[in-house]
Amino acid sequence: MGRARTIARRSFLIGSAAIAGGVAFGVWRFKTPYANPLLRDLPEGAAALTPYVIITAEAITLITPRADKGQGATSVQAALIAEELDVGLDQVSTDPGPPSRAYWNTALSSEAVPFRATDQGWLAETARGAMAAPMKFLGMQITGGSTTVPDGYEKLRRAGAVARETLKAAAARLHGLEVATLTTERGAVVLPDGTRLSYQSLAAEAALTEPVTKVALRDPAGWRLLTKPMQRIDIVAKSTGKQDYGIDVTRPDMLYAAVRLAPQGAALRGFDATRAETMRGVEKVLALPGGVAVIATSTWHAMQGAQAIMLDHGPAPFPPDMAGHWQALSESFDSARQDSQFRDEGDVEAALAESTDVEAEYRAPYLAHAPLEPLNATVLYTPARVDVWTGTQVPRFVQKNVAAITGLAAEAIHVHAQMIGGSFGHRLEDEVTRHAARIAMAVPGRPVKLTYSREEDMGHDFPRQIAMARGRGRVAGGRVVAVDLGIAMPSVIASQMGRQNIPAPGPDLQIVAGAWDQPFAIPHYRVTGYRAPELAPVSSWRSVGASTNGFFHESLLDEVIHAAGADPLEERLRLCDHGPSRAVLEAVGEMSGWGAPMAAGRGRGVAFCLSFGVPCAMVVEVTQTAEGIRLDHVHVAAEVGRVLDPVNFDGLVKGGVVFGLGHAMHGQITYEGGVTEQTNFDTFRAMRLCQCPEITVRGLENGERIRGIGEPPVPPAAPALANAIFAATGSRVREMPFDQHIGFV
Repeated sequence: MGRARTIARRSFLIGSAAIAGGVAFGVWRFKTPYANPLLRDLPEGAAALTPYVIITAEAITLITPRADKGQGATSVQAALIAEELDVGLDQVSTDPGPPSRAYWNTALSSEAVPFRATDQGWLAETARGAMAAPMKFLGMQITGGSTTVPDGYEKLRRAGAVARETLKAAAARLHGLEVATLTTERGAVVLPDGTRLSYQSLAAEAALTEPVTKVALRDPAGWRLLTKPMQRIDIVAKSTGKQDYGIDVTRPDMLYAAVRLAPQGAALRGFDATRAETMRGVEKVLALPGGVAVIATSTWHAMQGAQAIMLDHGPAPFPPDMAGHWQALSESFDSARQDSQFRDEGDVEAALAESTDVEAEYRAPYLAHAPLEPLNATVLYTPARVDVWTGTQVPRFVQKNVAAITGLAAEAIHVHAQMIGGSFGHRLEDEVTRHAARIAMAVPGRPVKLTYSREEDMGHDFPRQIAMARGRGRVAGGRVVAVDLGIAMPSVIASQMGRQNIPAPGPDLQIVAGAWDQPFAIPHYRVTGYRAPELAPVSSWRSVGASTNGFFHESLLDEVIHAAGADPLEERLRLCDHGPSRAVLEAVGEMSGWGAPMAAGRGRGVAFCLSFGVPCAMVVEVTQTAEGIRLDHVHVAAEVGRVLDPVNFDGLVKGGVVFGLGHAMHGQITYEGGVTEQTNFDTFRAMRLCQCPEITVRGLENGERIRGIGEPPVPPAAPALANAIFAATGSRVREMPFDQHIGFV
């Protein structure tokens, strides 16, 4: 029955996608590229050779539409274009470009179908192809899901190649030469006699030349930039404090704003701004949906005024305290709330009826995104045009929603995407720009910068989903023979897309992501997702469903392996039925010296998670001291197909490890009276510098597809640490944050 249900659900989803992509839109229309958005306001004499390359007489500008939130997206996009364009990164500037359907994210479709990433069969590939159509026609210009590199790997290289060959064609026509006799080198077309024509000198002629679209991409063996250690183009500015972020935007005659918001979802009945209106620097107080804004002559004055306002509001529309949230999850393990069962192999019920050797419950709390740069947006409103300066991962959503608020056409909303000081998924939301647009309408003709206080930012975040799992396992003959895992959580996708008025049909894959799709051939193997009722509104948090499910799945698997008396790494290798995944497990075993004896009080824990198509294995080593657990060393191996920038790859993996471990150790968001209790870094702790272990990273390149690495190191971090704690102490930690149950040095 489970298998039949799986096939039925898949057929519904794939059928819907095929109808949307193949019938309503048509193959011809799907293959037709969008118009180049750069041509709209192009100066005379400039050439926008593709939507990604602008050349003027003075400069070469590369368009990098995926948002840079600290992960190096701008650099890697620029390098992909520059490699084929034949320019150095020191010869170009970058720009995020305008919101446009032309920048739709090609790679998002891979995460939208119920097939394991290891499944490259006809049905899986057809489904992925079908889902690409609605992604394109919805114009999903989104940064997320570790898709910047998979999305741009061929697209951006091809854009660079088209620009290069078009410049050669322009030079050939200008000088009466055959294109085949021309070459390029560091931003110049080289004629047969050695004369160098800079790309800038060819801009006007190139603007009159039909783009050359039939191009061949260069052999990776001859790459100058990609796969070599690169210095990120923002590293100097960031290292010297010169990098500007959204919070640094300044405009002439600018005003400043802050907000005071009711608890999320609570109705605002009224407010008393008597004291605020008399405070120095305060110029205006106005009501917003769910709160109040203060406009002032500085951010400090605006925040002081906002704090002085007394709000009268109703209760939040979710349980007031955590007991109610956990109770809602506990009651969701019911067939009536089953959302998916994509993995149901063998006969789990029969196997576990014979004997159940492990039975456990696991919990993961809400977590704030908590980037260092608080939410901010600067908006200049006039009756004919609106300009928005903000850091965002969803520029077209910003454009659409500001248009709806102001009553202007989307084309009149100009979004100037800024560098982002951290996101972890927070900038997939656009509530700050909606508030800022309404505030700016109260002072037309003057730009207003809205900055959330840290307390408003964290207290009104859409956090990571709360989740609970219940697992059972059976062993026989020293081997794992049955695993049954049920996961309950609210739907992240329904919550997040609901705020954009986009329906989320079918099962939410994130409820089981990082659990159902793992490459293990367990004879009796089932993973069931249960959709809990809506609780606190939630959003994508770095690695989304896998951030909790990696902990659930690998903790349960480790417990069942221990019950079998097997070695944690060797049994995972025995069960693994995917070559690249086996390779990362073998690599991390070799890196960590797995199997070598350890002193008393020390322990190693291993965990594996395949998320976003990336197999990632991790070994954590810890020591039990009189003061608590000390993290000594972490070894990580990940398979991404090709490491385009070894330096940034190493940094992203290490950052993911610290992020995953720190939140597992200390992080949680709790509610009391429907209000967030943790509103700053004194109560929402991160890993301290003195707690950070040594981290060793290895990138493997055995996979057939290019993948991203921003999120995959997060899911295995928590279970690897929990398993190491068990190895060192004999105690299982089944609930995050771990510091509720064990101390850390």
